Amino acid sequence: MNVDLTEGNPQRVLWKFCLPLFGSIIFQQLYNIADSLVAGKFIGENALAAVGNSYEITLIFIAFAFGCNMGCSVIVSQLFGAKKYNSLKTAVSTACIFSAFLCLLLMITGILGCGLLLSLIRTPAEVFSDSKLYLDIYICGLPFVFFYNIATGIFSALGDSKTPFYFLAVSSTANIAVDILFVKAFDMGVSGVAWATFLCQGVSCLLAVWTVWNRLKKIPATGRVTLFDLGLLKKITMIAVPSILQQSFISVGNILIQSVINGFGASVMAGYSAAVKLNNMVITSFTTIGNGISNFSAQNLGSQKYARIKEGFRAGIKMVWCLCIPFCIAYIFFGKYLLLLFMEKSSAEALMTGRQFLWILSPFYFIVSTKLAADGVLRGISAMYQFMAATFTDLILRVILAFVLSDLTQSALGIWCAWPIGWTIAMILSFSFYRRECKKYLPAKHP
Repeated sequence: MNVDLTEGNPQRVLWKFCLPLFGSIIFQQLYNIADSLVAGKFIGENALAAVGNSYEITLIFIAFAFGCNMGCSVIVSQLFGAKKYNSLKTAVSTACIFSAFLCLLLMITGILGCGLLLSLIRTPAEVFSDSKLYLDIYICGLPFVFFYNIATGIFSALGDSKTPFYFLAVSSTANIAVDILFVKAFDMGVSGVAWATFLCQGVSCLLAVWTVWNRLKKIPATGRVTLFDLGLLKKITMIAVPSILQQSFISVGNILIQSVINGFGASVMAGYSAAVKLNNMVITSFTTIGNGISNFSAQNLGSQKYARIKEGFRAGIKMVWCLCIPFCIAYIFFGKYLLLLFMEKSSAEALMTGRQFLWILSPFYFIVSTKLAADGVLRGISAMYQFMAATFTDLILRVILAFVLSDLTQSALGIWCAWPIGWTIAMILSFSFYRRECKKYLPAKHP
């Protein structure tokens, strides 16, 4: 069901819209968590390290899919808020054509270059072949990743956050079962983990695209709808490209950091692989709520209801901070038991690596969540230069500090300390940009 985010109490509307988004991202993360969990539990520490090592590279591909999602979602949100339905449908078809072309280029690049990239990040010999196998299968499923992201972006733009939640709840739960079936019953090893993800993402994508197609047919349009429009493509890419750069640069940064971690051996790699999955679940949850804030801001910008944008930001801050509390408690006090979900025969070094990572990062979730909420507003009102400035500051600081601090401390502990520093400085920038941009639309007396 399509929902107008420009009407009703902003806090209630945003919470109602974002909670299913949060549920969706939890299930989305189960895809990657299930892969690592099954690899670590049923195959071994090297398999866990291989999947974790490959995961950082898959995030580059996901970055492009996510950028297409945001470009389509923000523009469609603005058109939906302005009730320009013909342009809305043209924007959707334009985004699909652009995404298909981009996906094809990435598949060719991935097939030809992933082996070289694995070598460049110093992937240990004992996990190289499994990492390469996992990536090859993942790349074959990129069309599913792209078009599923486009479909969920359209759902969000139309104010519907429940439908993607239903798809993901079923497909990610099935993914766990198929993972175990392929690995335990069919003894397929790491390839079983990869093929299970391929299969479940494919089914989820096809269902989502079919549902979006039927939903769009019900939106009224006058006359003939143009299939492709260069003007709308420019608007979409103005949102998509910075979002792609944000996510891909973060992924490249993480790969550089992964290369430093790889130098400390397979046990540290395995501990980091387990801990970073738990951390990414939190960060992705914050990012998803930030995306909801983007859709909320975009619809209200299209309807010229500017006061609601700040009210939505305040509601978003309350929401992400409510999430910070249980995650901080869980990771600080129960991190060991959560890490053991991924490890059957873990070394003491692997377990301690994961615990140190969670202890250092989790108290700063309040900081990074504030940044991501402010980023949501900046993206929704198309303030992309400011959005990129804050994001790249975080990334560049984390990468540089990871190299410097690991060298100073001669341990992986120095790498983990880079995250809080980057998050804090970037949050200050994002919030400052948010305050400045909002003054363009609202009187200074508004907080």
